[in-house]
Amino acid sequence: MISAGLCCRLHAQMTVFRGKRCKAASGCSSIHVQTDASPSDRSSCPAEFWGDVAKDFFWKTKHTGQFLDYNFDVTKGEIYIKCMEGASTNICYNLLDRNVHEKKLADKVAFFWSVCVCDFSVKKGDRVSIYMPMVVELVVAMLACVRIGAVHSIVFAGFSAESLCERIVDSQCCLLITADGFYRGDKLINLKLLADEALQKCRDKGFPVGRCIMLKHLSKEPEGILGSQSPPAKRPCPDLQGKPNQEVPWNPEVDLCWHALLRGVSDECEPEWCDSEDPLFILYTSGSTGKPKGVLHTVSGYMLYTATTFKVVFDHQPDDVYWCTADIGWITGHSYITYGPLANGATSVLFEGLPTYPDVSRMWEIVDKYNVTKFYTAPTAIRLLMKFGNEPVYKRSSLKVLGTVGEPINPEAWQWYYNVVGEKRCPIVDTFWQTETGGHVLTPLPAATPMKPGSATLPFFGVVPAILNESGEELEGPSEGYLVFKQPWPGVMRTVYGSHERFESTYFKKFPGYYVTGDGCRRDKDGYFWVTGRIDDMLNVSGHLLSTAEVESSLVEHEAVAEAAVVGRPHPVKGESLYCFVTLNDGVMYNSELEAELKKQVREKIGAIATPDYIQNAPGLPKTRSGKIMRRLLRKIACDERELGDVSTLADSTVVEQLFQNRCCTAV
Repeated sequence: MISAGLCCRLHAQMTVFRGKRCKAASGCSSIHVQTDASPSDRSSCPAEFWGDVAKDFFWKTKHTGQFLDYNFDVTKGEIYIKCMEGASTNICYNLLDRNVHEKKLADKVAFFWSVCVCDFSVKKGDRVSIYMPMVVELVVAMLACVRIGAVHSIVFAGFSAESLCERIVDSQCCLLITADGFYRGDKLINLKLLADEALQKCRDKGFPVGRCIMLKHLSKEPEGILGSQSPPAKRPCPDLQGKPNQEVPWNPEVDLCWHALLRGVSDECEPEWCDSEDPLFILYTSGSTGKPKGVLHTVSGYMLYTATTFKVVFDHQPDDVYWCTADIGWITGHSYITYGPLANGATSVLFEGLPTYPDVSRMWEIVDKYNVTKFYTAPTAIRLLMKFGNEPVYKRSSLKVLGTVGEPINPEAWQWYYNVVGEKRCPIVDTFWQTETGGHVLTPLPAATPMKPGSATLPFFGVVPAILNESGEELEGPSEGYLVFKQPWPGVMRTVYGSHERFESTYFKKFPGYYVTGDGCRRDKDGYFWVTGRIDDMLNVSGHLLSTAEVESSLVEHEAVAEAAVVGRPHPVKGESLYCFVTLNDGVMYNSELEAELKKQVREKIGAIATPDYIQNAPGLPKTRSGKIMRRLLRKIACDERELGDVSTLADSTVVEQLFQNRCCTAV
């Protein structure tokens, strides 16, 4: 049971900074790990290691049998991973109740939500879609779902209505939680308008969602909905209060107001005790086929893994102020803004904004204002801020550990981060992991692992990586090839929601007996791992994976386009940019208006993050005699590299020279 508090605070575990600092909650988890272990020690006796970690959490019933049971070999039957079978717990109870009542970290907690969700007949196992900006109510909504055993599916608020609809339908969500709007820098995003568009698309597809709960973040309350007791808008926005085409839409048959629902609700809600392998959440990540994959994580293993990796990798201490700049719409925000920090009773900064708004010193002002000690951000942000030089970076004396996430960091950015931001005194934890892994799998440990700029260094405890060649043979010593893992850890995904066959074919079919990451990797003479990037048809743009097939599909849906091919091109800030080749239908002329339409179409279908940087008119595409597009050659053309290698299988060699002549201007 949890006592009621203000819904703008998670007073026990997360101190939210909005212009002034709330009283920080101190305290930390009792997780103890030896951090000076050798690489071989890190992977030995994982069951014993994780069994000791599990003792620090509450279990309604204890597990029976093996701690971790699995099959990674498709030739031996169905792929499965099971952790602590027979155990039952509730992750919200461990994150909130125990920290509040047993560890005495606070006297009030903002937790009304599970009761409200229960009122809509949402029950254990039901899916709830959350489409919200970076506000503390997003965390409240997540914890409300898991308290009653519902499965949350968070959709990044930068995604389009089409993307939201696709995810709602795929996971069969019975409820949508959203907000009226938010600012991205100085740009207003009318989120409720997008949510309503998505719900209409769901109805058009024969899947009506019965209820939509809206948080009043910027706007005044809809007339007659709330009354005078509603709190004022956090950031009044005239553009959402009366301007034509900008007002917040309201459908009384579907819509419910967050604030109105909180009035009169009980301040107690018993947790739903969940089996260890019950679903916790679904998070969609791009797939190479173009259809996003619903990555499914389960209760106990994910809880143990995120709590432990957060504690150890960031060397969390009771007086730390931790800031992860990611969005909760991505896995980094799930694991290292919500679940990992809360499990450790951490004080965190929750940031709703951009790193360069209102000026390029914004991030360092926040670090200084709240005495941030542990800072976790993406190489994309580091490269962006590097462009503005050293002068905006000031007053960072509180920093102790720096982290990077989302993509491999280039050595130049690493050096700037270490020398300028960290003043040559803060260790950098360059973490490699994926939506699918749940938490860090390759990472240095601060002050324990010697650093190498650009290397994710060594595996985390219980993680056993290997490098394979194209034939599936394990390579020893210094080598380069496919990065795979030989055994599971508690936090690894369990399936693709609704398609276990896709789970098996994507991650286990290519090399039976191994989990295949889809990334290339190099191991040096010291045993350090250097992730070299994606080896499938995926792009890493600003730390976010995008499927080339998904972008191509969006382009081809335009009536003017007959065929499209998308490749990545190196970008100094984003890591990779999207370079698109389009073949038009007969009689269609390529011009700037058509190019703008195509970019708009991709934005609307996928989201702003997928907007093409370059679109080239391609009367023909380089293909083999069997009709397969030779993307290797398109990447060469996009980068203006004339060394093409073997082109003996090319059906029409004149196409290549024509494409070189018509290349887009690529100044960056």
